[in-house]
Amino acid sequence: MDSMSLVQRILAVLPFAKFARPEHKLETHQKIVRDASRRVRAEGLSGAAVSAVMKDAGLTHGGFYKHFGSKDDLLLESLREGFREIEDALAHAAELSPSREAWKAILKTYLSLDLCEYPERGCPLASLAPELARADKKLKPQIAAELANYKSRMMPFMPGRRSADKERALFVIFSTMIGAIEISRMLPERAMRERVLASTRDFLLGSF
Repeated sequence: MDSMSLVQRILAVLPFAKFARPEHKLETHQKIVRDASRRVRAEGLSGAAVSAVMKDAGLTHGGFYKHFGSKDDLLLESLREGFREIEDALAHAAELSPSREAWKAILKTYLSLDLCEYPERGCPLASLAPELARADKKLKPQIAAELANYKSRMMPFMPGRRSADKERALFVIFSTMIGAIEISRMLPERAMRERVLASTRDFLLGSF
């Protein structure tokens, strides 16, 4: 066995060797973003505090800048992750349904009691819309881009024959669902939350 292969074998079993792998840095980055995304949706934009997010990841505050250029970078990535998560969940529900029923599957998934009671798994708009409206102007273009992506993912599933009809349905359906979730989360009793969600669901199902 030559000396180089021996060194490589030793390095492979050393405890610190895994931290030298580029993929480990990527895995850590992704974990930070996932944790921050859930914190932001559960606690608001202030939930992405660097110290809290890095503690969740088991890292020091000083390691933050190895992964992000600024707190705004983390915030935008966490929002992107939140939108991706809800888009994937809604699209998955739609794709499992007959094409004419796809929008109904989206509606039932979005207005589920589970996503209402666990905002960290839900739509960023239902958790953060007022805060995003007041966000720093320099963040608005990136936020608008995420909204455009959200719209493009959901539009094909909306009711209507023409693109204009689908767009109109999307605006009405999502605006109504977002408002219903926001109101439901203010209510103290589960039965009250269920009633708001069920009433909104029945109204929308009968409207298209």
